[in-house]
Amino acid sequence: MNTYPKLFSPIKIGETTVKNRVFMPPISTNLADKGYVTDALVEHYAARAKGGVGLIVTEVTTVEPTYVYLPGDMSICDDSYIPGWEKLTAAVHKYGAKILPQLFHPAYMAFPIPGTPRLIAPSFVGPYYAKEAPRPVTVEELQVIIRQFGEAALRVKKAGADGVEIHAAHAHGLLGGFLSPLYNKRTDEFGGSAENRTRFAHMILEAVRKQVGPHFPIFLRISADELMEGGNTLEDTLAYLEYLEKEVDVFDVSCGLNGSIQYQIDANYLPDGWRSYMARAVKEKFGKPCIAVGNIRHPQIAEEILAKGDADFIGMGRGLIAEPNWVKKVENGEEDILRKCISCNVGCAGNRIGVNRPIRCTVNPAVPEGDVYKALKVNKNCNVVVVGAGTAGMEAACTAAEVGCNVFVLEKNDHIGGLSTFISDLPSKTRMKDFPKYLEARAARLKNLYVFLNTEATVDKIKQFKPDIVVNATGSVPLVPPIKGLKENIEAGNVDTIFGMINNVNAGKYPEEACQGKKVVVVGGGSVGLDVIEYFAPRGAECTIIDMLPQIGMLADPITKCSMRETHDKYGVKEYVNTALQEVKENAFTVKLPDGTIQDLEFDYGFNCLGMRSNNPVLPEIQEAFADTNTYVYTIGDSVRARRIMEGTMEGRAILNVLESQGYLHLEPLE
Repeated sequence: MNTYPKLFSPIKIGETTVKNRVFMPPISTNLADKGYVTDALVEHYAARAKGGVGLIVTEVTTVEPTYVYLPGDMSICDDSYIPGWEKLTAAVHKYGAKILPQLFHPAYMAFPIPGTPRLIAPSFVGPYYAKEAPRPVTVEELQVIIRQFGEAALRVKKAGADGVEIHAAHAHGLLGGFLSPLYNKRTDEFGGSAENRTRFAHMILEAVRKQVGPHFPIFLRISADELMEGGNTLEDTLAYLEYLEKEVDVFDVSCGLNGSIQYQIDANYLPDGWRSYMARAVKEKFGKPCIAVGNIRHPQIAEEILAKGDADFIGMGRGLIAEPNWVKKVENGEEDILRKCISCNVGCAGNRIGVNRPIRCTVNPAVPEGDVYKALKVNKNCNVVVVGAGTAGMEAACTAAEVGCNVFVLEKNDHIGGLSTFISDLPSKTRMKDFPKYLEARAARLKNLYVFLNTEATVDKIKQFKPDIVVNATGSVPLVPPIKGLKENIEAGNVDTIFGMINNVNAGKYPEEACQGKKVVVVGGGSVGLDVIEYFAPRGAECTIIDMLPQIGMLADPITKCSMRETHDKYGVKEYVNTALQEVKENAFTVKLPDGTIQDLEFDYGFNCLGMRSNNPVLPEIQEAFADTNTYVYTIGDSVRARRIMEGTMEGRAILNVLESQGYLHLEPLE
């Protein structure tokens, strides 16, 4: 604890004392039921409170019933929601944490639930993905909404919450829209000047204060810099906050809009704590406590931000999704087993925003409930052999060992982590190294887990360990479809896969001077292809990317898509969609364009990024060898089908289900 004195010092907000400076900012979970608090939501927030967090602001909580942001988000629009909030606050208070909701009106950001009326907005401007323009909200409607915010704040106070946060950031919903000149084109008293654009938020803050009294903390979440042309700059925000700061106790300083979401929900290449200067600017001007957010995962960075006086709280959203026990582990000197967020945005942003599903996490397979399985133990001896020490295999190995199995991991390479370790050699993917490092440290603490590196798995070798369960986790390799010339040119070294590219990066083949002006053509517009472009485009190469789908990066999460668009526009990346590879030549890809035209795309560096395929070199032999025995063979991760790290991690943890089905474990406490 003495290592980070600022991070673990208490702070007083009005009459409320928060025990430390770690703040869990609002991240939608999609775990509510028609706005009501569920047991899963209680588990989710209580797990972070138990893990030591000082202050929690929940996901957006709507103040009126007509418009819903995500179907699984919370509401406090009438008194029927108070009992659920009482249960939630009690669960968090049990562990000494403080909790407050983020009050919100989604307006033009509302989910298109059947029966929802036409969406409202400050003016006829909605987000870029809107199917139709919203209608401007009337002054009479604004008066109703102002009252609803005040009444909602009073309800959460009655439910035992420790304050409220008003969501006025990112042009998410009505308040943020009124503040942003990109969304507010009104000409009445609510539009135009900074004073007019802040009028609605000012009236809401006054209504909330009137309802909750002088000592109930009010937080205001803002986008300090909208990071879009025509949007508010940091200077603009400092000016308009003069009209709002009176009733605000704490500023929650975020940034960005939907069109710059890679800065709002930080892309993986952005450094830890990169935007703390924004919080510092707000704090210096108004002298009130401020929250800094932005890829903060390392306790050293958090301590430095606080010590410099940039902020008073450290916001850690995705980091606490990945590691609910972040605070306790740091307090106890267990930083080596911090399950750090790798900033991939796949399970958190991708699941919630991209496909409207409950929150998940690439590195944490049990987001709501946490690692409760560790309380379980097998009821008889069980030997588990894991073939392959990638992230899926190591998650299975550690989980099995933690419940008492004897686990033996066979890995042909000299390191664990599989593709995660390999891909993390790319400069923009260095955070991915943290997951294998965590798995390695976690495994090292388990006396019943043995990892054999530089060991080729054979049936005879596996049999030496008398396995009750064999986990096949041998991963994937690049897909090389039977396209004329592809295999031959890869073998000749004229075309590379992602494996070859990374080996060349590590060998120093692609320094910036060797990339300038070179023609780089990538076939395949998925995540692997985007990684190649992300490397070469900023180094001055003339980049082209091809895909058969109608959109490059079509299956990527929203943050990756936005970041991709920024990169491709900035560096003039050429995109060919609905375009099929026909033939590969020594220095050109022959493609068929959407109109049927055949064209050669010449390259200096050509890359095959058409995906990955499962790799199972010993699985048929394993299945044959144990076919007539009681040994259970369990295949996981990319060995089943090439997918994302997240699916492999989930399947690794799901070895608990295998142990139950084979009679070694009873999972009832997990229900």
